[in-house]
Order: sequence, then structure tokens, then C-alpha cells
Amino acid sequence: MAREIHPTAVVDAGAELGDGVQVGPYAVIGSDVVLADGCKIHSHTVIGGRTTIGARTEVFPFASIGLRPQDLKYRGEPSELIIGSETVIREHVTMNPGTEGGGMVTRVGDRCLVMVGSHIGHDCDVGNGVIMANNATLAGHVQVQDHAVLGGLSAVHQFVRIGRNAMVGGVTGVERDVIPYGSVMGDRARLSGINIIGMKRRGYSRDDINAVRKAYRLLFAVEGTFQERLQEVAEEFAECPPVMEVVDFIREDSSRKICQPGDGGEF
Repeated sequence: MAREIHPTAVVDAGAELGDGVQVGPYAVIGSDVVLADGCKIHSHTVIGGRTTIGARTEVFPFASIGLRPQDLKYRGEPSELIIGSETVIREHVTMNPGTEGGGMVTRVGDRCLVMVGSHIGHDCDVGNGVIMANNATLAGHVQVQDHAVLGGLSAVHQFVRIGRNAMVGGVTGVERDVIPYGSVMGDRARLSGINIIGMKRRGYSRDDINAVRKAYRLLFAVEGTFQERLQEVAEEFAECPPVMEVVDFIREDSSRKICQPGDGGEF
């Protein structure tokens, strides 16, 4: 399939473009950029640095992809930005490559939707099927697992982990890790329950949903210590993969504490 490069676009001779790539008016593609088959780059987009974009990903006007990280410690090291296939990157989105202090790579998965004005900072690891609504922002070193949803104007602090299928409410500041399937909201995020709608959309069974809800209530009850309750949940739900995913997430090493329910949270 032939490529379509608008005559006003600036595509460096070193860039690698796959079959069927489309590059719109006034777009700028740098020398170390790789665009896989079927990528569509709209007008006025800038893609630079060592950036690799997977097949059939679409980038809308005025996005800035792969340029220098917003990190004062960055010294020009040859870090990368790797974006998956069939991801949609809307207007004014910014994505930065990694740094020496964070593994040298920023990753964004397949089939993500990154809406207008969102930012993915250096050394982030964003999974598959993640949705970031308008102006959602990730600081450096953030991990967002598969199918998480970040509401508009939400902001995630550096080194925070967002678990799989979690939901971050709009205008929420997240300073602590969010458990898989958790739903958080607030000026400083607090757990408000389980993302049941998200679980239903992902096809989880009623038994799994009920198990996660019961485990949530046990885990964040008032009796005993948190570690005692965590062990109790691990023993009672050892045969339930979604619950054990939450347990394993909490037990992983992290520089951040876990988001806890605030006053009025669902138990």
C-alpha cells in the first residue's frame, strides 16, 4: 500500500515509514522516528527523538511526541518512546521519552485512547486499552496497567502505580497507588469503591465481581491491622484470580502507599 506524504510535510531522510503511512500537511517527522504500517499522522504534528509507533496508530494535529523529557536531570542520553498499535493520540497530547534514571524507555500500549491535552511523562509504562480523558496527566515513572481509565483533568504523581481496570475520577490528584479494579476520586484521591461498571464491560462474571467487592470490604474494614486483613483476604480468596491480583499488587515493592477509602467511601 502506497504512502501518502503531503508536500508541505517535513520527513527526515532517516525516518522509517511503513506501508500505507499517511503524513498530513506541515507535520514534522524526525530522523530517528519509526512509523509502522498504516500509521496516520495528521497536520501540524511533531514527532521527534527515538520514537517508534506501532501499526495503524493515529496522531491528531498539534501533538508533540518524543521530544526532550521535562526532567532537569536529562543530559541527552539516547532514550526511547515506544507506542503500540491502534492507539489514538488526540490534539495537543505530549509524550516524552525515558531517561537514564528510569530505564531509558517510555512505553504506551496497544489500543489506547489518549484524549486532548493529555501528558505522558518520561519513563512511564502505560498498558493496553488505557483511556486518558482530556487533560489527564502522568508525571514521570508512573505505571498504568491495562484498561485503566483516567478522568479529565486528573493528575498522577511520579512513581505512582494505577492497577488494571482501575478508574480515576475527573479532577482527581493521585499521590498513592490505586489497587486493580479500584475507583478513586477527590482533590487527593481516596478509594470510593470498586470499578464495577468497568469490570462488567470487561466481561467479568458476577461471581468474580461479588468476590472482589467482598474482598474490598474485608481489606478495608476497621478490625485488625492492614497486613492481617491482607493475609486473611489472600487465604480466603486464593482461588479467585481478580482478588489475588489485588493482593499481589499491594504486596509488590513500591515507593508509594496504597490509596485508602476516605469518609463516606463504599464498604
